[in-house]
Amino acid sequence: MNSPRSARRLLLTLLSVVLVAPVLAAPASASPAGVPEPSAGGEAVPLAETFTENFDGAAGSAVDSSRWQIETGDNVNNHERQYYTAGNRNAALDGQGNLVITARRENPENYQCWYGRCEYTSARLNTSGKFTTQYGHVESRMKVPRGQGMWPAFWMLGSDIGQVGWPNSGEIDIMENVGFEPSTVHGTLHGPGYSGSGGIGAGYTLAGGQQFADAFHTFAIDWSPDAITWSVDGNVYQRRTPADLGGRAWVFNKPFFLILNLAVGGYWPGDPDGSTTFPQQLVVDYVRVSTGNGGSGSGGPITGIGGKCLDVAGANSANGTPVQLYDCNGTDAQRWSKGSDGSLRALGKCLDVTSAGTANGTAVQLWECNGTAAQRWTVTAARDIVNPQADKCLDARDGSTANGTRTQIWTCTGAAQQKWTVSG
Repeated sequence: MNSPRSARRLLLTLLSVVLVAPVLAAPASASPAGVPEPSAGGEAVPLAETFTENFDGAAGSAVDSSRWQIETGDNVNNHERQYYTAGNRNAALDGQGNLVITARRENPENYQCWYGRCEYTSARLNTSGKFTTQYGHVESRMKVPRGQGMWPAFWMLGSDIGQVGWPNSGEIDIMENVGFEPSTVHGTLHGPGYSGSGGIGAGYTLAGGQQFADAFHTFAIDWSPDAITWSVDGNVYQRRTPADLGGRAWVFNKPFFLILNLAVGGYWPGDPDGSTTFPQQLVVDYVRVSTGNGGSGSGGPITGIGGKCLDVAGANSANGTPVQLYDCNGTDAQRWSKGSDGSLRALGKCLDVTSAGTANGTAVQLWECNGTAAQRWTVTAARDIVNPQADKCLDARDGSTANGTRTQIWTCTGAAQQKWTVSG
């Protein structure tokens, strides 16, 4: 994007309230949900937490205030044209399990913007002080608006922004769309020395002239220590690591909070013109975060034949590390979490069928979470762990119970070597 989305005029004094007050107001004995507790050594310990927002509720009602902050005001730094309103005026549930953020050409309350009397209203929500996450799968299914000047976004900011400022806080743009590119969305990182128009990112374009406003699409990141991968509808289109930053600081190994908004106009999308119709709507079906353990030690064991545990060999988080059977020992290499995307995660990475194979005997490994079918698993009532793409079961090779026995996929037979107890 061409200008810092997180920097703004006063958004008003609410910015300092949103980012700082919830933390300062917390009792001395507890932190707000999702905010790191200090360890004895003074370092923040990330809390593994799952966030599921399905936007269920009566038509016209506001979002759950225990989960979402509503920001108000304008944004001079991006030269956006809207005024973000409070309550349910521009952000309301539709009674069908969706949040609808509506941009209108109106000014019913004589709102004042950086350029004078505001021309548009819209809404912006965040989870600061209510939910943060560090690592995991972050996903939303939504339908974007259309038209010149529209700028919907699903993104994240470092929860320390009130202390270190932007861009030192870091910003992860999961999805941005600008109206003059109806078939393309963008994913971008911003941090010190690579912010605004210098952000590090890429775009994803639909095939055949399809437009994102025509249907719902799923936008996600898979985030682990020192790596973030973006996908659209399960199709991975970029992966970023510290190696992409040219020696500049990677500021993404800490908690972030979520943001949803619909901006109107600004440096990047340009202002609405005669072709733009109003109202326009960003319709959000759900927002889900499955943090896995992100290296924080959450999750639980998966036990198989002989009472042995599913284990990441050598507790090595490198891509391609074998996944095996081993004596249960309670280490992070044996703590598995179930993601809302169907993944099974340990050490911040995913259980993966090598090269997305479907043949009997294809080895199972640990790999960077990427949202592909090779990393989707279904745990059945019969205690099978099935990879739907291959229609095959997770299997202990040769039915062995020896330490170091490799796992693979194999036609489901009901044998003991394919039976697992998942407790994560």
